[in-house]
Amino acid sequence: MALRHFLDLSDAGGDAIAAMLSDALHRKSARTGWPKAQPDADAPLAGRVLAMVFEKNSTRTRVSFDIAIRQLGGVPLILDAGTSQLGRGESIADTARVLGRMADAIMVRTDDHAKVEEMARHAGVPVINGLTDRSHPCQIVADLLTIVEHGKALPGLQMAWLGDCNNVMNSLVEAAGLMKFAIRIGTPAGYVPDAAYVETARARGGTVTVTHQASEAAADADIVVTDTWISMGQAHAQDKLAELAPYQVNAALMAKAKRNALFLHCLPAHVGDEVTADVFEGPQSVVFCEAENRIHAQKSILLWCFGLLG
Repeated sequence: MALRHFLDLSDAGGDAIAAMLSDALHRKSARTGWPKAQPDADAPLAGRVLAMVFEKNSTRTRVSFDIAIRQLGGVPLILDAGTSQLGRGESIADTARVLGRMADAIMVRTDDHAKVEEMARHAGVPVINGLTDRSHPCQIVADLLTIVEHGKALPGLQMAWLGDCNNVMNSLVEAAGLMKFAIRIGTPAGYVPDAAYVETARARGGTVTVTHQASEAAADADIVVTDTWISMGQAHAQDKLAELAPYQVNAALMAKAKRNALFLHCLPAHVGDEVTADVFEGPQSVVFCEAENRIHAQKSILLWCFGLLG
């Protein structure tokens, strides 16, 4: 079997993602009431080691992958750039060749997508993108899992994205093509989505619409999604906040969506900026279900990478 990397959703494809969602739902249900660290009954990754490399701070990715590999019967190994030789200038290629001999798979969370691509070229074991500046596929598997879990079918789904065009949005656009749903992107002039993701999604049968009117993006949506507007260390934050303010997800905007629409946010949130407290804490918000589902999504991703799924 060819080596399976998970750098973008397209590495797996629509059928494999559907298999991931089905497996994740089954495994999550089977664990009801269990202690979090108890391995799944089949412990399919017993004896496997997952090395996790963090060049960017993390809460959900770090904790969910750690718990995911434990629940699958394997062992986590965490490396931070500041406490490994990566922080002292060792090359990605050399790090990949070392980790590939010591671990069975590698998850990387970093700033530059080229780094995970280089890791994949040299590791000789599956490499998973835990977040880059270009995409965040693991988050989107958890998002899709949350949507399906709440009774909404993906084909024909109407999704609204509000605010900045970032890595999470790129992966949602990619998902729209693979899973055949529509995404309307409400963003200011000058904030354009990645053309390559948009063109590919449309070619695959997804519907991608860009509008500068927040209400138009949210109209009749099944799902309303946003993300933080200011990334760590980003310059000109005040100017950007002012430009994005009309795209805040608030009660008036949610009222434009369907009555049973769900609100998603990958977290961390800046409540009061991209979303108001009444929406974030309201009955349509599933952000903490979404966060919990990172565990179950990572498990299915790991199983696919090891050739045990899809």
